Amino acid sequence: MSDRTLTKASASAPASPSASRHVDAGDEGYSKDLKSRHINMIAIGGAIGTGLFLGAGGRLAGAGPSLAIAYAVCGVFAFFVVRALGELVLYRPSSGAFVSYAREFMGEKGAYTAGWLYFLNWSTTTVADITAAATYAHFWAMFSSVPQWILALIALAVVLTANLISVKYFGEMEFWFSIIKVAALVIFMLVGIYLVVTGHQIDGHTPGLSTVTDNGGIFPSGVLPMLLVVQGVVFAYASVELCGVAAGETENPEKIMPKAINSIMWRVGVFYVGSVVLLALLLPYSAYSADQSPFVTIFDKLGIPGTAHVMNLVVLTAALSSLNSGLYSTGRILRSMAMSGSAPKFTARMNKGKVPYGGVLFTAAFGVAGVGLNYWMPGEAFEIVLNFASIGILGTWAMVMLCSLLFWRRAQRGEVERPGYKLPWAPYTQIVTLAFLATVLVLMWSDGGVGRTTVMFLPAIAAALVGGWFLVRRRVAELASATRG
Repeated sequence: MSDRTLTKASASAPASPSASRHVDAGDEGYSKDLKSRHINMIAIGGAIGTGLFLGAGGRLAGAGPSLAIAYAVCGVFAFFVVRALGELVLYRPSSGAFVSYAREFMGEKGAYTAGWLYFLNWSTTTVADITAAATYAHFWAMFSSVPQWILALIALAVVLTANLISVKYFGEMEFWFSIIKVAALVIFMLVGIYLVVTGHQIDGHTPGLSTVTDNGGIFPSGVLPMLLVVQGVVFAYASVELCGVAAGETENPEKIMPKAINSIMWRVGVFYVGSVVLLALLLPYSAYSADQSPFVTIFDKLGIPGTAHVMNLVVLTAALSSLNSGLYSTGRILRSMAMSGSAPKFTARMNKGKVPYGGVLFTAAFGVAGVGLNYWMPGEAFEIVLNFASIGILGTWAMVMLCSLLFWRRAQRGEVERPGYKLPWAPYTQIVTLAFLATVLVLMWSDGGVGRTTVMFLPAIAAALVGGWFLVRRRVAELASATRG
């Protein structure tokens, strides 16, 4: 089959749950070098990032202990999204992931929309990641005199090089990045549990339930702050869908993926909800701030030397992990789109290492441009650009659930066979999740400030997508016509 071939096999029912009548040309040419340990740690890494290590401090200060409820609720919906994607993966593994599924169930317009929304998310996130990495590096004296743009380029170059060599190098980097993040959280939780059990005082406070009850309870400022913080919590879970993209480059995904996806739920419960509960028990919520990692706050209050350096290494790792994931996933998504004509042709190119280097470089180019953007634009304008990522991830999750819903409908008509690994309570799960995502948009508007400005850009984003479709639709039609011929 040639690179441009995009065919459908006979109309007979699939012989097994993993078989499919749809064949996506964008799935050809990849190696299968990702092992079970890679997928498992990618699943962990996708659920743990700077949203917890850094963002939890400001959110805890605003919502109080009720932040744990927000993390739990959003974690459930994040799990629904990745579980829906997991069912589709078991039906037909694809490196194009939700773009490939959107193509099958919604047509090329659906694939085009899903792909570019995902690219919107990661291209802006890449700007944030390299800037964050440079900022964190400046914390150490040995890098303080190095210009920020040089450090940002070094971070991008290192991660980009690993991505371009082979998928195995990406997997190894993400494996060790995730090990560092998980180890940091485990150490914190062990220390935190010890402090609560022993009643060891921290900055004059005795850890325990009294820390919550004596400082306004679970909702010290009411329920509204918890609702408003939901928008930020959702974005802390961005990247959970990464394991679905990685499934296309692993052997035996039907064995590996269910275990990796199912483990996300308890990891979310332990690492996110458990960490926030411990933070709330250790110090009053007012002791935390958006200017400092809450974990650093705890260790600083304990007077443990070197804590700031260790946590700075952890948050640096989280930023590099996010950058690593973004380059990897957008490279695969763009190739899937390019093979059908809805992305630039060069993004379909692959190197000898079986890496879609065109798509990876295309995303990296936005990162390079972002260095200059961050240097010249004021902080608020830069935040608005970064908030485009929120629109991208909401759109991506919505497309996953729409694909899952359409897949379920086809299965009800007997046109496809659902695998044994199913999204529970379909179709209600998909409908409720879509309603939740729409609610997050409303909360962004209600919060005012940057959130409202971001929502106001929705018409412009929609107009750009429509305009882009008119530019590519002729090529998409030509490729589809050539396929049918």
